[in-house]
Amino acid sequence: MAAATVAPMLTLGSMVKGAGAALPVVPDGLSFEALQRQLASLYDVDRAIVNFDAAYYGAMTKPVQAVYLERTGWINRYNSTFLRSAVPGAPRDTELDKSRDAVAHMIGAQPDEIALAGGGTEALYALITNYGLLKAGDAVIYCDVDYDEMQYAMDYLEQSRGVRVVRFSLPEPHSRANIMATYKKILKETPRAKLLLLTHVSNRNGLIPPVKDIVAMARAYGVDVILDSAQAVGQMPFDVDEIGADFIGFSLHKWLAAPLGTGGVYIRKSRQKDILPWLGNRIHAADDIRARIPTGTVDFAARLTVPTAVEMQARIGIDRKFAHLRALRDYWVARASDIQGVEMMLPPEKDNYGAISAFRLPGMTTGEQAKQAQARFIERHKLLVVAKAGLASGSVLRVTPGLFNSSEELDRLVRAIQAERSLFL
Repeated sequence: MAAATVAPMLTLGSMVKGAGAALPVVPDGLSFEALQRQLASLYDVDRAIVNFDAAYYGAMTKPVQAVYLERTGWINRYNSTFLRSAVPGAPRDTELDKSRDAVAHMIGAQPDEIALAGGGTEALYALITNYGLLKAGDAVIYCDVDYDEMQYAMDYLEQSRGVRVVRFSLPEPHSRANIMATYKKILKETPRAKLLLLTHVSNRNGLIPPVKDIVAMARAYGVDVILDSAQAVGQMPFDVDEIGADFIGFSLHKWLAAPLGTGGVYIRKSRQKDILPWLGNRIHAADDIRARIPTGTVDFAARLTVPTAVEMQARIGIDRKFAHLRALRDYWVARASDIQGVEMMLPPEKDNYGAISAFRLPGMTTGEQAKQAQARFIERHKLLVVAKAGLASGSVLRVTPGLFNSSEELDRLVRAIQAERSLFL
């Protein structure tokens, strides 16, 4: 029913009754190519430029977008009446708690361990800058594969809390053995370390380190981990007890494909006192996890759409989704690896990667060259790959296929890499 014809007292719950039953089911047993076609049919995306940047924004499926538009109309109709919990049968926080419940169920947490946020960056800023157990002279640790803004947040602790920031680079190749040895060395050599930033899936090159093992190792050294799972939640199977981290920030508008501006923070119930309320926030009680997140007016329609995005992912199946994303990555990497001089960033250890990967053209060494190559791929080949700086070994071009991409588009990418291999020679 269009928003303009909604009856005055129609509640949010009754408006979307049965919405989950209307979501499509993706059949089992499909071939790689057939699954591509089935998944692509769920999206309405422009293909004038082929988008290999799903790591930035995942794009909603058509069913999720329909619910988002419906809820936007509903929110606009009831406006402050809903925000003040005056709509009969639809109190604001009760409706928002349905989204917290859905996210908690998806990642194996309890609802009171989840707060909704405006994205992974906001969630992680909240965790890092409000971590309460630091004192002057303590040390905090991060490395080159971590996200820029989360590095900035760790640097801010030096200014605001008088701690020492320890920065290190992961040696290449990024094998799991090298990664574990490097984290062990830095933890052993930093006796006053209290906090480690760990990235679940690097936005630079797609690296998935042995997260569970690093979390356990850090705990053995008395070091807390803040886990950046912005690129992990919704891309791969995810269980907070299996992972073991007490503090996790994540996005929902990336791999879960919820509306833009959605994310969340997880804090294990027994550790919530160790993350201080956001800038003295007293809107919620001090023992309420929601006090740890900014409480301004947000896109409530986006947040109310999160359960539909969770249900749509369940219809696809998270194990099948992750396997398909890896298969898309393997498809183009296997072909591009045969191009003379092209450098792939990750060694072929399956657990090291998901959908995201990156490459260097021969002779490409600087960030400006990477930006030049990104522009070239867009202008000449109508392909969006992304220049990424920050790795100690140099800048790269990141490729992130999404569920809407096809083998034909990946073949175009490989031909473009072949065509541009001499760009910097």
